[in-house]
Amino acid sequence: MRLVQGRIRDRNILLINLTILLVGVACGMAIALLSIHLDERGYAKESIGTLAAWFALGIVGFSFPLSAVIERLTAKRTLVASLFLYACTVALFPRVTHSFALAAFVRVLDGAASAGMWIGCETILLQRADKDEKAAVTALYAAAIAVGYMVGPFLSKLVVAVASLEAAFLVAGLISCATGVLVALRLDPDSPGAKAHGDAPAEALPASSSTASIVWRIKNSCFGNFAYGYFQASVVLFLPLYLMAAKGITKEQTIIIPGFFAFGMLTFVRVAGSFGDRHGHLLTMRVLGALGLLTVLGFVVLDNYWLMCGAVAVAGASIASISPISLALQGVILDPSEYGRGNALYNGFYAAGMLLGPPISGRLFNRHGGPAMLYHLAALWAAFVVFTVLFANDDPARARRAAPEGH
Repeated sequence: MRLVQGRIRDRNILLINLTILLVGVACGMAIALLSIHLDERGYAKESIGTLAAWFALGIVGFSFPLSAVIERLTAKRTLVASLFLYACTVALFPRVTHSFALAAFVRVLDGAASAGMWIGCETILLQRADKDEKAAVTALYAAAIAVGYMVGPFLSKLVVAVASLEAAFLVAGLISCATGVLVALRLDPDSPGAKAHGDAPAEALPASSSTASIVWRIKNSCFGNFAYGYFQASVVLFLPLYLMAAKGITKEQTIIIPGFFAFGMLTFVRVAGSFGDRHGHLLTMRVLGALGLLTVLGFVVLDNYWLMCGAVAVAGASIASISPISLALQGVILDPSEYGRGNALYNGFYAAGMLLGPPISGRLFNRHGGPAMLYHLAALWAAFVVFTVLFANDDPARARRAAPEGH
C-alpha cells in the first residue's frame, strides 16, 4: 500500500474510502437480492425493470438539488444524512413490496440516498486530495467501491443461508447505519467551499458561476460518466442474455462474468490513475475509451468462453476506469467552491445514462438482435472518443504542456 502510506497523508481520505467500501457492501447485498425478492413476491420482469427506472429517477431528481444542500449543510452532514436514509430504505424495502406504489416510492428515496452518499464522498475527496494526485485518490476510491460490490453478494448469500432473505436486507441497513455513525464521529468537519488540501490559492472563478457554465467546463467528465452509466446498466441486463443466446454459454457460466469486469477494474484502475496524474486525465480517458470501444466489438466476434471472460476483464480495466479519471478531471478544472455542484451534475449525468440505456438497448436487442445492441454501445464510445478530441483543450494538463517553458 505504497500509495496509502507514501502519498495519501490525510486520514479523512482513507476514512472516505472505508466509508464507500462499506456502502458498496451494503448496496451489493441489496442488489444481489433485489430481483430475487421481487420475483418471489410475484413481480413481472417489466415491473422489476420499472422499479429500476424509479431508482434512477431518484438519483436524477435529487442529484441537482443536492449541490445546494451541500453548500448549506456541508458535505459531511449531507453524507451522514444520506447514509441514515439509505439504511432506512434498504431495511424497509422487503416490508413495502406488497404495494407497487410503496415499493416505487422507497426506490426513489433509495436513489436520493445513493446520490447523497456518492456526491458527499466525492466532494470530500476532491476537497482534500492534492492537485497533482487527484486521479490516484479517485482511483483508490473506485477500487474500494468495487471491493464492496464484490463482498456484498457473498455476505448476502451467507446471511440468507443462516437466516432469511429479509434478514439480509436488514443487515445491509445496519451496515449503512453503522457507517453513518462512523462518519459522524470520526470524519473531520468541512465547510462549504472549503479549499482543496494542498492546492495553491488559484484564481477562483466567481462563486456565482452558472450551472450551464459548470456543465460546459466539465462536459468531458459528464459525457464520460453518462456513457459509463448507459453502458453499465445495459450490459448488466442484456450481455448475459446475449451470451446465452448467441454464444451457447450456460446460465451458471454467466453468473461469474461480472466478477471478471470487477477484477479488470481492480487490477488496472490505479495504473490508469497514475497515468492520468502524470500525462493528463482527458488523454487517459480517450485512450481508455478507444480500448473499451474495441473490446465491445470483441464481444461480437469472440466465441470462446475464456476469451470472452478476458474481454470482459479488459472492458472493466478500460471502461470502468473512465469514471474515476473523469471525476479527477473535473477536480482539477473546477474551483473547490464548485465541487458540490460539479459532483451533483456529474452524478446526474451518470443516472441519466442508467435511465436511458436499458430501454434503448432492450429495444435494439429485441428488434435487431444482440450484435446490433453491442454495435450501438461501441458507437457511443466512439462518439465519446471523438468528443474528447474535439475538446482536448479542456484538460489543464494539455495547456501546461503547450505553455512555453518558463511560463
